[in-house]
Amino acid sequence: MTAGLEKACHRCISKIASNACLIFGLLAFLALPLSMAFVGMKFLDDCPVQPLIPLYLLVGGVVGSLKVALLLFDSTRMRQLLSKSVVIDDDDDDEYPWRQNAHRYYIHLTLSLFLFLWFILGNYWVFSSYLPNFIPPFHHPQDYCDKTLYIFAVGVLLLSHTTLVLLIFCSCCIYCFSNQRYAAEED
Repeated sequence: MTAGLEKACHRCISKIASNACLIFGLLAFLALPLSMAFVGMKFLDDCPVQPLIPLYLLVGGVVGSLKVALLLFDSTRMRQLLSKSVVIDDDDDDEYPWRQNAHRYYIHLTLSLFLFLWFILGNYWVFSSYLPNFIPPFHHPQDYCDKTLYIFAVGVLLLSHTTLVLLIFCSCCIYCFSNQRYAAEED
């Protein structure tokens, strides 16, 4: 990585991590995985047509909560490191405090990869039994899924798809804007 790009990444990470809105946003976002875990646990045996749907919500909620909690911890830690370096005007060899915890990067990467794969599996499990019976049929009492559980799972997946599309769109816009700006600076 070139020094200029690394310095730009450091500034970007520092500005994002030092923003108090990020912490409040993460706290608000923590409600989704916690509610997923709660709904998955409450309706664990209420979807015999696809018993993996409540398991998807439960495991995704627990791992998602862990991921958000680690992000909150790292963000507050980054704020502390940045405030100390600004107050002390620290100019030591390591001017990038986020490098000190490189092992956390691998933890975040592993959790993100697991959540992405779990998301793909959740899509398969939920949409493979699209619109199941919400009331147990008389002839096949195991051929139903609780309405609240199923609608919640579909809502979580639709919200996740929307967020993913918005992130990709915003990333593309930032990439195009930065390329234009870089080309303008070269001229």
